Amino acid sequence: MARSIRSSTLETRSARLKLPIAKKPIFLRIAPGVGLGYRRNRTAGTWVARVADGRGANWTKGIGSADDFDEADGAVILDFWQAQEKARTIGRDDPGAGSSKPLSVAQALDAYEADLKTRGGDASNVSRVRGHLSQIFLDRVVALLASRELRRWRDGLAKSLAPATVNRTGTVLKAAFNLVAEHDQRISNRRAWETGLATIPDAQQSRNVILAEDAVRRIVAEAHKQSAAFGLLVEVAAVTGARVGQLSRLEVQDLQANRSDPRLMIPSSRKGRGRKSVTHRPVPIPPALAKRLAVSAASRPSIAPLLVKPSGEPWRKSDHSRLFARAARAAGQDPAEVTLYALRHTNIVRQLLAGVPVRIVAVNHDTSIAMIERTYSRYIGDHSDALARAALLDTTEPTADRVVPLHANR
Repeated sequence: MARSIRSSTLETRSARLKLPIAKKPIFLRIAPGVGLGYRRNRTAGTWVARVADGRGANWTKGIGSADDFDEADGAVILDFWQAQEKARTIGRDDPGAGSSKPLSVAQALDAYEADLKTRGGDASNVSRVRGHLSQIFLDRVVALLASRELRRWRDGLAKSLAPATVNRTGTVLKAAFNLVAEHDQRISNRRAWETGLATIPDAQQSRNVILAEDAVRRIVAEAHKQSAAFGLLVEVAAVTGARVGQLSRLEVQDLQANRSDPRLMIPSSRKGRGRKSVTHRPVPIPPALAKRLAVSAASRPSIAPLLVKPSGEPWRKSDHSRLFARAARAAGQDPAEVTLYALRHTNIVRQLLAGVPVRIVAVNHDTSIAMIERTYSRYIGDHSDALARAALLDTTEPTADRVVPLHANR
């Protein structure tokens, strides 16, 4: 461990409070190329790290508030010794970082967003995380984050968001931190977010709305009343169980209508990790729907979107929300409970109860067998019970039509 430097001017709060209020910090050299500064304010002072960039210049970064009036917590409020350690952490020589300024939370999210776009992931996840972060938090240096402040942030989210949503939000933030930590040796505090952003246990309480077939038909009919374009979007969602993000990326060439068994080549979702080896999967659709889709797309090129808004623009993720709420209400459903995603849940359960193997249901809906079993175990159980019941041994006196010979007569 590096030897701490002593300073009669900055070491104690009583000594610091005797300093005049000034905009320019007082700096103390604490390591080669690294200085610790203190700026006296009207309120609590600020600790500032100054690091040489190896090219004759330097950069500075505020690393926390001084414990002039409040006790130090090691994260946001620092005493003199903690401030030295923080300054050394971000000033540590890292060949990969090129003596650059340490990354902030905002920059980590920017880097992760760019990485997702490169890998074909859903970059909108990063936007949702940013909406839950204050500017002060966004400006924090990743290498200086502590588990305590991350836990406070997570617990604050839990006061207004469902536990599952908190977990998803925290997972994205952890992924951003892990990405930048892979490329910057100065970031050695992975334990901070592993502990501070630990997932809330038992958060996945599925509340899936399963609709009767008549209810689905009424919703589709009401959607068609609003516009043919919106009606097709809802109908394809009901028939295939695909997510809106997948439907919006369907192209005209993904429709295979000139077959005796028409189908759609549904694009893989952008959920999960890494690139998926299979980019499209065939999903069967009724001939009547295939015909309507072919007619609606007849004038568009093969690479144009298959499902478009009445204006001709492609559907975006949230464009359908108000329209679907109106259709659900007109069909006698509660829009607060029944969203477009209910059509996906309903389609999965319909296939399970029809005896479609779980593996095929998972493939058709671009999900995993484990997710199907975890989310729809009740319906799998009902189907398994029906299959097993057909093969039950009846210990009462067998009738002629129930006797099954074990061996044929030779």
